[in-house]
Amino acid sequence: MRIDAFDYTLPEELIANEPPKERDGARLLVLDRDPASILESNVSELASFVPEGALVVLNDTRVVKARLLGHKVGSGGKAEIFLVRKRGDGTYLALGKASKALREGTRIACDTLVVEVRGRDENEGLLVVALSTTSDETVEHAIARVGHVPLPPYIKRPATLEDEARYQTVFAREDGAVAAPTAGLHLTRALLARLEQRGVTTATVTLHVGLGTFSSVNVDDLDDHPMHAETYAIPRETVQAIARAREQSRPVVAIGTTVVRALESGKDPERPGHVRAVHYEETRLLVQPGYRFSVVDMLLTNFHLPKSTLLALVCAFGGHDRVMTAYRKAVRTKMRFFSYGDAMFLPRAELP
Repeated sequence: MRIDAFDYTLPEELIANEPPKERDGARLLVLDRDPASILESNVSELASFVPEGALVVLNDTRVVKARLLGHKVGSGGKAEIFLVRKRGDGTYLALGKASKALREGTRIACDTLVVEVRGRDENEGLLVVALSTTSDETVEHAIARVGHVPLPPYIKRPATLEDEARYQTVFAREDGAVAAPTAGLHLTRALLARLEQRGVTTATVTLHVGLGTFSSVNVDDLDDHPMHAETYAIPRETVQAIARAREQSRPVVAIGTTVVRALESGKDPERPGHVRAVHYEETRLLVQPGYRFSVVDMLLTNFHLPKSTLLALVCAFGGHDRVMTAYRKAVRTKMRFFSYGDAMFLPRAELP
């Protein structure tokens, strides 16, 4: 589908630069199966829109402090490393920035954390770096101590101590993301408790959100777009929870597009509506209108960038015209957009 179909005009002042005062304080658009029905509400009222007994699936990935600031060992020149993804051999793929190109063998000191450039992965177009410490501290602890929260590029300010808490879901558990699963940022322990009171159960997947989620689409047709890779896992407990929901005709509700991508990537081809257990596989799934969803029935999601693969996924899920109508309403009513912005809740549109 042509990428222009996912374009809309967004005034810059509607990009949320700060989180709402309360996690569940964001505004919420609720879409019904009737395309003309769009209800304005608040995320704190989400429990009243999730069907009783539904299964809510959360992404428990945890954002790591991937932005490292330091200086080159020897010359003392300033350098910045952005960790993108850990590889199987323990090295990392990373972006690097310095006054001169970072060459193989360059070492960068970030307090007690040392980053050594090992070369470049030409397939990914990224540096390969190895991390070590000059103390008894583990590399993971050093990253958590000296690293900075990797706020998205459209947030035009330095990260603060508040971001360390707010750019992380309350159920984050598995380290590995360099961007937050933003729909999950809205959920509080109290909101999850209200859902539980309605007989709603929860399950988790892990999808480590990568920088590719912010990648622009530079082709006219999405069919020609090289989709970024992300690693995901589906535990056996979630496989069983979805199977029980199917047996009891209870809907599966995804909290965020990352959950949709994980569940649809792990769908069981022999059992429609079910998933298989996955232990950290790579997905390059690109979803656009015409895709037939197998697992997810309802979706909570933030508002996404124009001409993005995330907006294409939401349009595929909720129906292109209905979703774009909702986006125009969100702009018209001055809702807040992107990671720290407002949200929408919608059911899956049925394809003919």
